Amino acid sequence: MKSFITTLLLGFSVIAVGQNTLSGSIADHNSKAIESVTVSIPELHKETVSDSIGRYIFNDLPKGNFNISFSSIGYANKNVVVTINEKETHLNVMLEETSTHMDEMIVSTVFNKVQSQNVMKVEHQSVKQLQQKGAATLVEGLATIPGVAQISTGTSIGKPVIRGLSGNRVLVYSQGIRMENQQFGDEHGLGMSDAGVESVEVIKGPASLLYGSDALGGVLYFNSEKFAKANSSSGNFNQKFFSNTQGSNTTLGLKTSSDNWKFLTRASYSTHADYEIPSGEKVTNTRFIEKDYKIGLGYSNIHYNSEFRYNYNNLNIGLPEEDIIPEHFRTPLYPKQDIDNHMLSLHQKFFLKKTKLEADLGYTYNNRKELEAADETALHMKLKTASYNVKLYLPKSDRLETIIGVQGMHQTNKNNGEEILIPDATTNDIGILMTSNYEWRSNTLQAGIRYDNRKIDSENHGTFGEEGYFEAVNKNFESFNASLGYKTKVFKNLTLRANMATGFRAPNLAELTSNGVHEGSNRYEIGNPNLKNEQNLQTDLNLEYGNAHFEFFANGFYNHINDYIFLSPTGTQIDGNDVYDYVQDDAALYGGEIGIHYHPHPLDWLHLVSSFESVTGKQDNGDYLPLIPANKFSNTIRTEFDIQKWFKSAYALLNIDYFLKQNNISTFETETGDYVLLNLGFGGNINIGKNKFDLSLNANNLLDKTYISHLSRLKTDGIPNIGRNIILGINFNF
Repeated sequence: MKSFITTLLLGFSVIAVGQNTLSGSIADHNSKAIESVTVSIPELHKETVSDSIGRYIFNDLPKGNFNISFSSIGYANKNVVVTINEKETHLNVMLEETSTHMDEMIVSTVFNKVQSQNVMKVEHQSVKQLQQKGAATLVEGLATIPGVAQISTGTSIGKPVIRGLSGNRVLVYSQGIRMENQQFGDEHGLGMSDAGVESVEVIKGPASLLYGSDALGGVLYFNSEKFAKANSSSGNFNQKFFSNTQGSNTTLGLKTSSDNWKFLTRASYSTHADYEIPSGEKVTNTRFIEKDYKIGLGYSNIHYNSEFRYNYNNLNIGLPEEDIIPEHFRTPLYPKQDIDNHMLSLHQKFFLKKTKLEADLGYTYNNRKELEAADETALHMKLKTASYNVKLYLPKSDRLETIIGVQGMHQTNKNNGEEILIPDATTNDIGILMTSNYEWRSNTLQAGIRYDNRKIDSENHGTFGEEGYFEAVNKNFESFNASLGYKTKVFKNLTLRANMATGFRAPNLAELTSNGVHEGSNRYEIGNPNLKNEQNLQTDLNLEYGNAHFEFFANGFYNHINDYIFLSPTGTQIDGNDVYDYVQDDAALYGGEIGIHYHPHPLDWLHLVSSFESVTGKQDNGDYLPLIPANKFSNTIRTEFDIQKWFKSAYALLNIDYFLKQNNISTFETETGDYVLLNLGFGGNINIGKNKFDLSLNANNLLDKTYISHLSRLKTDGIPNIGRNIILGINFNF
């Protein structure tokens, strides 16, 4: 620990011994200067804006190769790789007018390329885009991305599903480190707020090469909001109101930066009453309160870049059950969950002579309580996780890039409640990887290999033969994984991506040790200490076409999983509850997504977006897997316009989502009928005199349709999903 602190302090004390600058001008095809273009170097967390004559400049830059991004409304995003090896580097660029979407930098893959250069197809969505679609929660917004769904418990708990896989099979990253918050439980939500989150990247498919165990089904990678531009300060205040839950969300953020130092802070408070179904009834105890606080500190010079972030999130969530007497208004009733989540991260980059070294250090503390009464803490689990991720970028040639890295974590789980869901345990991970990226002409080949080892040691608890007995488990799980990807330009506007990758997931403690009733599902679940790794092989094919007015994509995948872990009924009962064992069988999931985006000339303000997504999951014996989302057909009409000078960057949208009937069900599921949801959205920037603010208005489930999602945990009780919900949002920037 002392050596770590010494290294950290030395890093912050490095003094720049020289100054490298990057400057240039930005113009259109008529050589007219473009003002207010955002110019950023994402890797260095540096950003500036072009002046009235299109000029921009960065000071105090390290030597090396960096991706420079140029973006402005009405122009195509441009990304240029620049080699900075002189005191002064000049880069002039020309931007083309367009109404197509921007080509975003992808952070979740190791080479941090823009999507058009990336071998792996990664979905990128800004949180602002998700909110414009009317998403009331972060996970609800994620479920609007093709191939992503959510397992929900009312409006308060949502678990992401990627192509039919969820729970520990989907790894979540925030602040550059893995989130650990007992993801194995159906009633355990994501546990994070969208306040202070700029965007999300979704890897659909095995990402074990990049992240190790638990990335079998995919990765959600949340990008934190950026610091302020150099030598500037800013802030914003955001207020939202929700008609259905009579809820509100208040967010305040402040940030300031000098040339070298950066600071930001953000606080958010949300409160929601019970949600209302179309019949007018309230679903008792679906209320919740969320508090969230974030702080960030950054420092950079020509040798070193460091970023420290801390996030505290508190969730007070009511758990809906029968025979709860409704009282109060917003305060969650018993039973309820009270969850504290602390997340600290330190991201560092050292710029060496011909290469660089990155290190991500993380610590999370998840303090989860389930309270049956004011004086009765039924469940109390303390999960502490220390993680590290170190990558060395080898010297780059003209065409070849190579990275070697080591990742791992040390995790402890401790019980303090009257009941025990999983035993006290310690988990240790270590993984070693190497991956390379080779480019020639319009082709890119990427390949990698990785070895992982996970050791799980749990403690013995209880009396043999009784509920709550946990046999001590001492298990070692290991796996070799590899990936191979190829991207090519079939012709000018058509891109083909083909990827093949293996992934793995070690069994979690619940699957290894369970011995008791799983509340909310009325199942007596029995674990299996002899479970083996889940090991999969997935092939993906992606085809994308895009010109100035028409875009098309088609994704297809086949995912074969050896030793897939699932619950199987035994046909017996204990204390009136059906008994289920954790067992294994080979399984396969297959399907894909297809979609178009059309904005006809000269009606560039009109956007027609349509997509269809499908996934099927089966065991080798022909039985269907549980919790597979229904096929979905989504259509959106969006218009963009300005009304003189007082209403700028305005939009209006109409969205129709058709969820098809789900009759491909497991042995303990029931079929779900089809339904259609109609959603509206409207918003823009209002300028009245000196008063400027952003306004948004959304109507979700406008027709107040009564429906039950196939992935709703309240489905077994026949409780419909939320009815009509009007969301009003106001944002002030200062």
